[in-house]
Amino acid sequence: MIHARINRRRLLQGGAAVAAVTTVPLTRVMAQAAAELPSIRIPPPISSAERVARLAKARTLMQKAGMGAVIVEAGPSLDYLTGIQWWRSERLTAVVIPAVGKPIVVTPFFEEPSIKEMLDVPAEIRTWQEDEEPLKLVADFLRERGVAKQPIGFEETSRFFIEDRLQKQLPATQIVSANPVIRAQRMIKSPAELALMQAAADITLASLRYAGQRTREGMTPADIDALIGAAHKKLGGAYDGGLVLIGEASAYPHGSHKPQSVKRGEVVLMDVGCSVHGYQSDISRSFIFGADPTPEQSKVASQVRRGQDIAMAAAKVGAPAGSVDDAVRHAYESWGYGPGYKLPGTPHRTGHGIGMEGHEPVNLVHGEMTALAPGMCFSNEPGIYLPGKFGIRFEDCFHMTASGPKFFTTPPVSMDRPFD
Repeated sequence: MIHARINRRRLLQGGAAVAAVTTVPLTRVMAQAAAELPSIRIPPPISSAERVARLAKARTLMQKAGMGAVIVEAGPSLDYLTGIQWWRSERLTAVVIPAVGKPIVVTPFFEEPSIKEMLDVPAEIRTWQEDEEPLKLVADFLRERGVAKQPIGFEETSRFFIEDRLQKQLPATQIVSANPVIRAQRMIKSPAELALMQAAADITLASLRYAGQRTREGMTPADIDALIGAAHKKLGGAYDGGLVLIGEASAYPHGSHKPQSVKRGEVVLMDVGCSVHGYQSDISRSFIFGADPTPEQSKVASQVRRGQDIAMAAAKVGAPAGSVDDAVRHAYESWGYGPGYKLPGTPHRTGHGIGMEGHEPVNLVHGEMTALAPGMCFSNEPGIYLPGKFGIRFEDCFHMTASGPKFFTTPPVSMDRPFD
């Protein structure tokens, strides 16, 4: 469930976690992690040849959709297509991909050396000065290629000012969704992408095991997160903080501002992920600290695990993505939860897409009609939450194969063995 690099998650780890100084010295944690964690092989990053092939496919899809070009600003899709890892600001850096011919990268003049260093595909870099309009560069290029009067595609996450200022340059230009070109590709992962996601999942599970085995009474979410982060760093995953919920806070999927610390008999819920060469993991584990689970805790944990299995059984190639959520929700309602997304029960979807972003289309949610296909990747996290008491979430990601779904990580055997 965790959103990579979204700070609101850190703000919901309990008031003590926001400003606390961890009781576990980080230097000691790092030393222990370096000495005690296994080695996990990191696959190579995506090759230049694969990115060139992505651009070729994008041009084919543009021609099929009748688009003249697609404009992709800074973000995961820019990295996906060009290798340029850049941030969004008021200064435009983007790739303009025409339906025929090589793309250009538009960027500020003083950023050219950095952009050139990262650019991993054949493309011309065109720069603009601080007192110039970068969308004029884009418009001039579209005119050069003879596509200025054809539909121009933008991703749904593109910022309005870019489209608005392009239309000021080209008033007759029709702006259309680039999802059939960009998202359609990104949704289906290649073997190289799946290998990177597998490595990220392996690192995260090992990090959760490391932290879970070292959780002690009185620790705060920040303390546990420090253990998880140290393990990720040692194993080679890029980690930007996770979600640790203790006790009643686990009953709220994204946590609570109330101070939290580990106590015997209470739930500890850890929901974290990392990135390996730009590809994400997302895993959740719940366990009872220092005591046997109560009958109620055991019952809920067993139901969540059954929910994961129901989701996997429903994830069939060609089935609507929403049917996976429907299958889980039908079972949960038969057990007395809900109805629908009401509490107690599962107030969130069964899973989300995952790849270069922790959350990306499409989702395993009621009404989603996109057909499941080999190469699609999702989380499987049908948690159950009892407000005022506790919540249990087990989360493992999977990818679709021609013969059905396959987990990146094996779900826990039981509440007593959360990391097996």
